[in-house]
Amino acid sequence: MERRSKLAYGLALAAAATLTLAGCSTGASSDPTASAAGGTDYGLITAGTLTVCSDIPYKPFEYEETAGSGQYTGFDVDLLTAIGDKLGLKTQFQVTNFDTLQSGTALLAGQCDMGASAMTITEDRKKNIDFSDGYYDSLQSLLVKTSSGIKDINGLSGKNVGVQQGTTGENYAKEHAKGANLVQFSDDGVLWPALQGGQVDAILQDLPVNVQHEKDDPSYKVVETYKTDEQYGFAFAKGKNEALRKAVNEQLKALKDNGEYQKIYDKYFTAK
Repeated sequence: MERRSKLAYGLALAAAATLTLAGCSTGASSDPTASAAGGTDYGLITAGTLTVCSDIPYKPFEYEETAGSGQYTGFDVDLLTAIGDKLGLKTQFQVTNFDTLQSGTALLAGQCDMGASAMTITEDRKKNIDFSDGYYDSLQSLLVKTSSGIKDINGLSGKNVGVQQGTTGENYAKEHAKGANLVQFSDDGVLWPALQGGQVDAILQDLPVNVQHEKDDPSYKVVETYKTDEQYGFAFAKGKNEALRKAVNEQLKALKDNGEYQKIYDKYFTAK
């Protein structure tokens, strides 16, 4: 997905807080030349730990298990934890403003080894960051209250439509939601409550996120989906960490080949 706010980079970097996944150690050395299991040097910022930047929350890709728990889960989280395990590394997520991630700022600053934030691979982003192989195919979608009377994108004229700033969802809405008043939000953590609170009449964003809201509250429904050929990828600093990027690609393929990827996928995306 393309997402979210364009806050000042310096402020975002200064305010970013490190949040550790369940079971991850916080006592690792900070030797930047540390090598992973097997002697491969991935240039990690913390020895033995794969530090991952992510804009949280974005359920079902990355979110807090229980409010205030400090423990994170989600498709991206589980997938990268499995990849880290294969590489002999512990995995630690660091909350990061999405714009500093998609622009490559956080990665070039050495804030993390890589980024995982349901990020759509685009040619524009490739100018600033290197991507892994694609790991998830996505659609855009329109979420509304069931009683709204809105049936499709043609019914949005004169309506307030919530979008995440700087995203492919916003771009699609600008092009196709004729006559709609687009209201930008920094992330889904404020976008979803805005729909629930009546500030907007609809949300146009990534399908799996809107489907999750539909599951959480059946008084809302996805009324339309849009094929945009989007594929998510993990992000790496431009021109750096090639050994790590190659290793992640290799393990991603291995997880798909051995069925582990499908198990993780089914956990979050198979209808129950």
